Amino acid sequence: MSDPVLLWLRQDLRLRDQPALLAAIDDGAVIPVYILDDTSPGDWAIGGAQRWWLHHSLVAFDDSLRAKDSRLILRRGEAVAELRKLMKGTGATRIHAVRHYEPWWVKAQEALGDTLSLHDGNHLRPPESVRTGSGGMFKIYSSFWKALNQMLPPEDPVPMPRTIPSPSQWPKSDKLADWKLLPTKPDWATAFGTSWQPGEDGAHKALKSFAARLDDYDTARNLPSVDGSSNLSPHLHHGELSPRQIWAALDGQGDSLTTYRKELAWRDFASGVILSMPDYADANGRPRYDKLKWRSDAAAKRDLKAWQQGRTGYPIVDAGMRQLWQIGWMHNRVRMIAASFLIKHLLIDWREGERWYWDCLVDADLGNNAVNWQWVAGTGVDSNMFGRIMAPLTQSEKFDAADYIRRWVPELAKLPDEAIHDPDAAGCRPKAYPEKIIEHREARERALAAARGI
Repeated sequence: MSDPVLLWLRQDLRLRDQPALLAAIDDGAVIPVYILDDTSPGDWAIGGAQRWWLHHSLVAFDDSLRAKDSRLILRRGEAVAELRKLMKGTGATRIHAVRHYEPWWVKAQEALGDTLSLHDGNHLRPPESVRTGSGGMFKIYSSFWKALNQMLPPEDPVPMPRTIPSPSQWPKSDKLADWKLLPTKPDWATAFGTSWQPGEDGAHKALKSFAARLDDYDTARNLPSVDGSSNLSPHLHHGELSPRQIWAALDGQGDSLTTYRKELAWRDFASGVILSMPDYADANGRPRYDKLKWRSDAAAKRDLKAWQQGRTGYPIVDAGMRQLWQIGWMHNRVRMIAASFLIKHLLIDWREGERWYWDCLVDADLGNNAVNWQWVAGTGVDSNMFGRIMAPLTQSEKFDAADYIRRWVPELAKLPDEAIHDPDAAGCRPKAYPEKIIEHREARERALAAARGI
C-alpha cells in the first residue's frame, strides 16, 4: 500500500466538486483532516455565528465521509504545526488542499512548501488569474467583471468520488463536542436551526429552491419583506457548495441570472482585493481617510450598543440588526442601510461594524465583509463617495419593508404601512420603541462636516 496523504479541509466541506479530494485519492489512502486554528488568524479567528454553523457542517461532512468508509480527523491548534505532526505520525508524504486567500492561509500555504499541493475550486476562476493589461490585480469591480467575463463559463464541476481509500490505521481525533462551538449560556442561536440546514445536503436543497425562483431575483432581492435572496451565502462561505456548481445549476437568460452571476463574481473580486492588499480588513483602502475623526467617546459607545441591539429608533435599521442577532444573517439591502447608518449617521468607525458582522454573520467572509464595509464607508479602493448618505426612512418606504419591520420589530407590528417606516413623524411611536437616536438631517450635516476635515 502507498503512503497515506492528508486532505486538509477548511472552507471546502463537500464531496462534490472537490478537486483536492480527487487529487488525494489519486495519490494514495486519504486522511481527511479539519484543524480548528484560532492562532493563525490572530484577531480574525472565526466568530460565534460561524462556529455554530461549523459545528453542524462538520457533523454533516463526517457523516458523508463515513458513508464512504472514511472519516474526518479533528485537531485543534496552529494549522501548520498540526499538519506536520500528522504527517510524522501517519507517514503521510503529501497534503492536498483547496487554495484559500485569507492572509493567514496564504502564509500557512507558503510555510508548508512542496509538501502541499493546492487546487482551485472555491471560485469561478482563480482570482489571481484575472489580471489588468499591465499584469496587476484589479481594484475596480466593473473592470474586474469585464475581464473575468471573458474567461467564463467556469470549468465544469468534478463529480463526487465513488470510493475514498482509507489508511490501514487512523490517527487520533479530537471530539467535536470538546471544542464547544455551540453557545450554551445563554444559547443565543435557538432560532438558527429553524432558518438554516448546514451541510452539503442542505446546500443543494437551498440551491434547488433558489433555482425555482431565480426569475424574480433581480427585483425581489431588493425587497426585504419578500426576501428574494438566494440564501446560498453561508453554504458558499463554508464550502458546502462551489460557485461552479451554482453556475451549472442555474439556466436561462435575462437580468436575474446576469445579476446573480455578478454577485458570484463580486465574491471572487473581494478575494483578489484581500490577496493583493492583505491588511484591507484593518486599514482604509484610501489613506486620506486615516485623517477622518470618528466619534469614540462615551456617547459613541452608547450609540454603538444601541445599533448592535437594534434600538436606534430607525425601524429598518433595527429590524436588520435584530434579524442578524436572531438568525445570524441579514438581508443584503438592509446590510447596506445598517452599515451606512453606523458610519454616516453615527459617525462610528466602519471597523466597529465590520467586527460586529464578523461575529454575528454565519456567512462572514473576510474579503466580502471588508470590501463591502469599505464600499459603504467610501474608504475603499472601489467604493461609494463618503458624501453619499443613505436615507434609511426613504429606503424603508421605497423598498416596501413594512412586513419585514413587523416581523423583526414586534413593538411596531400593529402600525399601518404609512406610519411604520417613521413612527416618530407619524406621531404614533409605541412607548416600548425608542425615539430616534439622532435626526437624519443633523446626522447628515455632522458626517459631511467630518468629511470636509480631511
